[in-house]
Amino acid sequence: MKMSASELCKVLKEGELEKRSDNLLQFWKRKTCVLTEDSLNIYADSQKKSKSKELKLQSIKKVDCVERTGKFVYFTIVTTDSKEIDFRCTGEDNCWNAVITMALIDFQNRRAIQNFKTRQDTESTSPGQQERRLARAP
Repeated sequence: MKMSASELCKVLKEGELEKRSDNLLQFWKRKTCVLTEDSLNIYADSQKKSKSKELKLQSIKKVDCVERTGKFVYFTIVTTDSKEIDFRCTGEDNCWNAVITMALIDFQNRRAIQNFKTRQDTESTSPGQQERRLARAP
């Protein structure tokens, strides 16, 4: 089986989550999930043969509404287009929300550093930039 680029990334967490369905009855369905450095991959089956959804970290705005009740920890992933996806995991398999949040922070930091370096490279290679820098020096 050929793996996609996101599946080749380092796996941060793997296991089961329950996802609330989007339909009217909103049933909780057990899903096998793999969190990598770039995405949360959600599979319909435990053998990971058919991927039902891939949430790229660049499309996630935040992890919200974390609540612990009884045996479950509930949390919501809010996407950049303001879509909300509800998940829950058992207390024994907790920390999914924390690991996703930390992966999101790490991804955003890597992207910010990359953007800064790109901006710096662009500024240093643009004509006349060196003269402007020298003109500002005391």
